Amino acid sequence: MTGRGRLSVLLGAAPGVGKTFAMLELGHRLVAEGTDVVIGVVETHGRAATAALVEGLPAVPSLVSEHRGMQLHEMHLEAVLERRPAIVLVDELAHTNAPGSRNEKRWQDVDELLGAGIDVVSTLNIQHIESLNDVVEQITGVAQRETVPDSFLRGAAQIEVVDIAPQALRDRLGAGFVYPAERIDAALANYFRLGNLTALRELALIWLADEVDQALNGYREHHGIDSTWEARERVVVALTGGAEGETLLRRGARIAARSAGGELLAVHVSTQDGLRATNPARLTEQRALVEKLNGTYHQVVGDDIPAALVQFARSVNATQLVLGASRRGRLAAMFSGPGIGATVVRESGDIDVHMVNHASAGRGLRLPPLKGSLTGKRRLLGLLVALIGGPLITGALMLLQGESTITTEVLSYQLLVVVAALVGGIWPALFAAVLSAFTLDFFFMAPLYTVHIHQPSHLVVLCLYVIIASLVSVIVDRAARYTRAARRAAAESELMQTVSGTVLRGESAVTALVEHTREAFHLESVRLVTDGSVVAEAGVGVGVGAGAAAPTVMRVNEATTLELVGPDLEASEQRLLAVIIEQLRAALEHQHLEQTARQIEPLAASDRVRGALLSALSHDLRRPLAAATTAIGGIKMAGSALDERDTAELLDTAHESLMALAALLTDLLDVSRLEAGMLSTRSRPVDPAETIAPALDELELSPTDVTLGLQHGEAAAYSDPTLLQRVLVNLLANAHRFSPEGQPVHVSTSTFGEKLEIRVIDHGPGIEQSRQQDIFVPFQRLGDTDNTTGLGLGLALSRGFIEAMQGTLEPEDTPGGGLTMVVSLPIAPPAEAERHA
Repeated sequence: MTGRGRLSVLLGAAPGVGKTFAMLELGHRLVAEGTDVVIGVVETHGRAATAALVEGLPAVPSLVSEHRGMQLHEMHLEAVLERRPAIVLVDELAHTNAPGSRNEKRWQDVDELLGAGIDVVSTLNIQHIESLNDVVEQITGVAQRETVPDSFLRGAAQIEVVDIAPQALRDRLGAGFVYPAERIDAALANYFRLGNLTALRELALIWLADEVDQALNGYREHHGIDSTWEARERVVVALTGGAEGETLLRRGARIAARSAGGELLAVHVSTQDGLRATNPARLTEQRALVEKLNGTYHQVVGDDIPAALVQFARSVNATQLVLGASRRGRLAAMFSGPGIGATVVRESGDIDVHMVNHASAGRGLRLPPLKGSLTGKRRLLGLLVALIGGPLITGALMLLQGESTITTEVLSYQLLVVVAALVGGIWPALFAAVLSAFTLDFFFMAPLYTVHIHQPSHLVVLCLYVIIASLVSVIVDRAARYTRAARRAAAESELMQTVSGTVLRGESAVTALVEHTREAFHLESVRLVTDGSVVAEAGVGVGVGAGAAAPTVMRVNEATTLELVGPDLEASEQRLLAVIIEQLRAALEHQHLEQTARQIEPLAASDRVRGALLSALSHDLRRPLAAATTAIGGIKMAGSALDERDTAELLDTAHESLMALAALLTDLLDVSRLEAGMLSTRSRPVDPAETIAPALDELELSPTDVTLGLQHGEAAAYSDPTLLQRVLVNLLANAHRFSPEGQPVHVSTSTFGEKLEIRVIDHGPGIEQSRQQDIFVPFQRLGDTDNTTGLGLGLALSRGFIEAMQGTLEPEDTPGGGLTMVVSLPIAPPAEAERHA
């Protein structure tokens, strides 16, 4: 019977790294070795080098189908299964098959081939892995609809990364080895940005490293290998929730940093009943520190803490284990045996254990308070049980009194002691024990009706009553304390979940937090005060009259306090309140930043426009005025010495300059009247074509001067059409001016994420990258003194207008030489675009 075939995957960080090329080269090597290899499907994407490698390899004819007037070529699965080669080459594992195919996805075709015992070599980009889909979308802004399940990919016998440096990939793209020329500019500016490629490359390498790590762990588990393999340094830090946690984490981070690829893992062991004393607020702070140190936080449950720590360390293949020195004093260590640290050292085997000293080490444990965990109401009830139960039992026993009933009498009073202990704890139990002993001696032991202890056995009975009462009381008190702690932990957990969700909800967070504080601690009222003004309050209100209770004031920040009216808080409640105050501080800061951003944005937009306009006035007004003044002055000074031709030329110069000046002033005044004297923009959904066409008409540019590639579809830019047209006029004029003869300017549009981009591309001399930002200095022409090109508004004014519309204007190098100006504007929501259509 034929076994399942082997899958080999060539994984790449992005298109163009050479996956298909590497697959075909492997195919040629295998054919040369005599292996039966065929091509199932290969996508050359018009790349000549890839197409050349296809030659010489046997291929199964593709399956051709027609869909919406287009011919689609898919792998002929049935033909490959009938051919039954040893190895089949299948490109683009995540590909979606044509409608009506045997399987929806190509990876499902591959799964059938593997099931038939045929080995498969395939290719895949990192963005098509299902678990990484959302991460890749955050990096690139592009959602991927074609994905391969992780479970299928992990079944591959071999995964190899085809790697290339990000800049080298951009160079290949710019040289035309990946995409055709018309797609190069948009690809370089969008998906193939240097930062995107670097992040995708890191993602691919990390994903493969994790897969190798899982394979290693699987191998060790399969072969029963428990010893640590130090493939990489893994440092586990044990956290108790104590103050020493920060010291331990920083020490562990330093140990992990000593070797390349070291990992930091923090673990906290909680008992199964959840009653082990911890500080939740401190654990939260330490968890945040773990994340800052690039580590991971874990929590495991186990009653045997040393065993749980060692088991976790072995499960993650840890090489180092960091623990804090014991807090127990010498006396406690002497009587209670070895502590957690000593036990971990004994059980750790080949894992190195670091015992780190800290400020709390060796201080010993504080004695618990004498006050029990039972409420006063229960203690009073226990006392009543003793006072009422004692006489009732005495009366009943006297009615049944006989010569051999002493055992019944002793057990009856002992029952009273136990019941009093169960109900009210130690003090009612001790009272019942003493009362029972004297009652038993007075009514039922000779000599009757006297309180004399003539026999040592009577004294023993009294002592036994006291001992029983004490033991039962301790058990009851401990059970009550555990029950109370469990309820408190559950309530605190529920409150913290509510608080965390409240902070994420935004504007109502502050008010909700104040209300939750009052409810959680059963306070009469709570209010938040900033600079003497009440920001939020809950409850009946904080009184200020003569009889009002003085509030407890907690400081939130320098200007804000939290005032609490009600019962004093216990220590555990104080810790929880500290966490809520931290959440309040974060919510207030978030609220303040939002308010500041809303206040500043209109001013910033106006300032950008105002700055650009003032710069325009300082430059563009000066030149036409000087030209007109010189021309008219020349006519006046020369008088009749000028002939008609010279006079006409000077008058034409003056007229052109004054007309240009009038046009400039008209533009500036129109912008200044955008909104009742405010320098703000009137943005609305605008089809870029509506501004590109008028800009071309204004500059009188013909189709031989400019080519268009509008690919924005139905998307509309959220912009001011007047300002956008002025920007495009300036950019087109500059591009046309510097373009060589026979090289038209190219204008293209495209969408990327939530942005619409307009690219004005020329193939002129370009500008050095180190000086590209200098062109946005007001009317900086980089040494150009040509004054025959008209006024324009200048690139500084253009950038000011675009930024006022929440967009960007950036220069980029044109592949092959030249400069590309990229205008990026927000895409208008579809509903608003339809309303303005």
